[in-house]
Amino acid sequence: MWAACNRPVAMPEAGTLLGIDYGKRCTGLAIAHPLTGSARPLAPLNANSDEARLTALCKVIKDWKPSQVVIGLPLSASGDETELSRAVRSFAERLQQQVPGTPIGFQDERLTSVGAAERHAERRQQGRARQRDARQLDSVAASLILESWMQDHPHQTNHE
Repeated sequence: MWAACNRPVAMPEAGTLLGIDYGKRCTGLAIAHPLTGSARPLAPLNANSDEARLTALCKVIKDWKPSQVVIGLPLSASGDETELSRAVRSFAERLQQQVPGTPIGFQDERLTSVGAAERHAERRQQGRARQRDARQLDSVAASLILESWMQDHPHQTNHE
């Protein structure tokens, strides 16, 4: 079923980053380039199984050819591993097997959902977002994960 993902990956476009906010029902996606220092949300993946998520993410990675994939890691408030963070790590291992030429890293995502909701509320107040745009919150969270990763890893984002 995933054989298409096992093809050799072409050299990635230098600097393009893909952010993932893993969720059991909806997985947020964002794309960024370190030169801008900001990320933009993509359409979220609505998949009810890891198999469906893996298949969809393989296609996204094939289309965007990121030089780095950054997955939000949902740690506890104290920074400890949680059941969900272990599930994210397991999912990342399976994804890495499907796209062996693409580095996958993690970023602490403890406050990204709150930040995404605040950003959405602010945009609604300014008249730049509608309530129906709330379904994009997971992808907004993915963009915040990427922006935070770029701030924490400036040396890894300046390969131009």
